[in-house]
Amino acid sequence: MRDGPLPCGRLTARQALAAVADTYTELAAPDGPRGPRTAPGSGDEAPPRASVAPDGPLGWYGYDDARARARERTGEDESVVTALATIGGTEAVVLSFEFRYLGGSLGERTGDRLEAAYTEARERRLPVVSLIATGGSRMQEGMRALSQLQRVSRQSADNRAAGLAQIAVLRDPTTGGGWATLGAAADVILALPGAQIGFAGSRVRPPDADPRAYCAEGQLASGQIDAVVPPDLLRGTLQRWLRLLRPSAQSGGRAAAPAPPPEALGAPDLPDTGWGAVLRARDARRPRAEAYLRAYFDDWEEIGGDRCGGVDPGIRCGFGHRDGRTIAFAAQCGTATRPAGFRTAARLVRLADRLGVPVLTLVDTPGAANDAEAERAGAGAAIADAFAALATARVPVTSLLIGEGGSGGALALAAPDRLWATPDSYFSVIAPELAAAILKRDEGQVRETADQLRIRPQDLLELGVIRAIVPPAPDRR
Repeated sequence: MRDGPLPCGRLTARQALAAVADTYTELAAPDGPRGPRTAPGSGDEAPPRASVAPDGPLGWYGYDDARARARERTGEDESVVTALATIGGTEAVVLSFEFRYLGGSLGERTGDRLEAAYTEARERRLPVVSLIATGGSRMQEGMRALSQLQRVSRQSADNRAAGLAQIAVLRDPTTGGGWATLGAAADVILALPGAQIGFAGSRVRPPDADPRAYCAEGQLASGQIDAVVPPDLLRGTLQRWLRLLRPSAQSGGRAAAPAPPPEALGAPDLPDTGWGAVLRARDARRPRAEAYLRAYFDDWEEIGGDRCGGVDPGIRCGFGHRDGRTIAFAAQCGTATRPAGFRTAARLVRLADRLGVPVLTLVDTPGAANDAEAERAGAGAAIADAFAALATARVPVTSLLIGEGGSGGALALAAPDRLWATPDSYFSVIAPELAAAILKRDEGQVRETADQLRIRPQDLLELGVIRAIVPPAPDRR
């Protein structure tokens, strides 16, 4: 180990492990290449493996010497170290890449180790944490190396199907197939500041490419990762995420009790008129999602972005602790919800469903964004995806209307048959002003239209749209 600290993205594999783990025990390396498990004569057998041949499967001149130099330089005999670790009291299988070993590249033996580690995680029912620093697939092994991406993807999918969380930490650099499999496929993606991230490495991207598109901060802005975490905060952040997502934190898995609806934080009395309900819900002083999240959760962590190039600051999604258990949340913040917001919420609900975590949604939007940019970004498909995610969730979803309930943009985050409302909220098929305009009424009839739409909380209860009007918190009664 060299004297002094290394740059945060260029820690050795073992330094990166030690930086986040309380303790760890290295997993034994597989005896030899295993490859896909298929029955002989099935027609699906993998071609013969030849990584033990001189200079690898391609007979690449000097490859054995390059590996020998990498072993001497790093003390490692492959580009990844796999370990059973304890992070903040939570056990996890950790994959830590050694960039100084041939650029952290993936070869056949790397695939063997990754497959064995994922299998260990499934057998032990543990999450996987990947500390990634790689330039991609190993050229000296050609297509044999590239095909490891399929092995890794299959293992990741198997762990996903088993309801086990996967967290990726993107170190510098994370490019090529390592980003497109271990990184981008994770449930939660954290990155170190300034880390180079992208499918294209620095030597193969277009010469006039915007460098920001290939760094952690740019990927965060485009919704591809969840957070950029400084090195001194990474350990604590991982500890919190693992406590939130560990299977043992859930009692009963998908049979877990629903999240209780939050208590009302705003006005305790009910509105007299429909237009009065609208004015109260639009009041800037009314409590918003931030206030409800703070009152409801002991602590929480958030995911960000739709993984499709978009971020909506008007929606907050994540996982929080309440009374010792984990509850997922998707909360609208009172603005028009953009396509990226609906996709992020759908992503949150599906992740919670897979992990067996109950969901709470806070509904508060004047409606879905309807500008030209929103249409180009696929507003209809994004809203449909949010509807589908809630409709098919196997975990219980609890929804609370805390302000404006504007048409389908609000209904997309409202759980079918499990919606509550606060006294200072309303829900309408369309905004009263727009309803009056469509019906060719003059502006003076907007108030009458609001009453006719029956949008007050007490109207919604009588119509069977909501289950109940939640009472105010004790200090507001």
